[in-house]
Amino acid sequence: YCIEDYYLANYYLKNFVKPFPTSQYAEECTFLAAMCSFDLSPAHSLDQTETRLAIDDFQLFIDRYPYSELKDSCNAMIGELRGKLEKKSFEVAKLYYTTSRYRSAVVALNNALKEHPDSPYREEMLYLIVVSNYKFAQGSVEEKKLGRFMDTIDSYYKFVANFPNSSSIIQAEV
Repeated sequence: YCIEDYYLANYYLKNFVKPFPTSQYAEECTFLAAMCSFDLSPAHSLDQTETRLAIDDFQLFIDRYPYSELKDSCNAMIGELRGKLEKKSFEVAKLYYTTSRYRSAVVALNNALKEHPDSPYREEMLYLIVVSNYKFAQGSVEEKKLGRFMDTIDSYYKFVANFPNSSSIIQAEV
């Protein structure tokens, strides 16, 4: 762990705890294994498999040692890791909007909202859903335009209901 070989440290720390779960060092090893996973978690723009593993490792620590003094630290790190996942989800959905794939943007943004309902990006996601629905409806064939504009109106009302004081409401009305 001290030489920052986190993959190997994670492996050895976890393998120590398996045969010696009642050791006086088991709690520390479990925490350090989770810290290895945390340190292996990449930037939000990269694959987040390691981030999910780190969340699982911290949750395992909290489950095994619910009265540990490290519990608050674990929860803080889980929050940081979930923040990465939220940002990744938002950035992927926004990329669909940026590349003019509006139907995919609506689906991805709705999925991001379901996965992260209290996301700090919630306002922007709801606004992008309105704009994406509108642009998708504009480019549709005539017989499907009415239904798609109705979807735009529904998404607008949802946006306004959630953020009645948003600075983006005027843009959404246009």
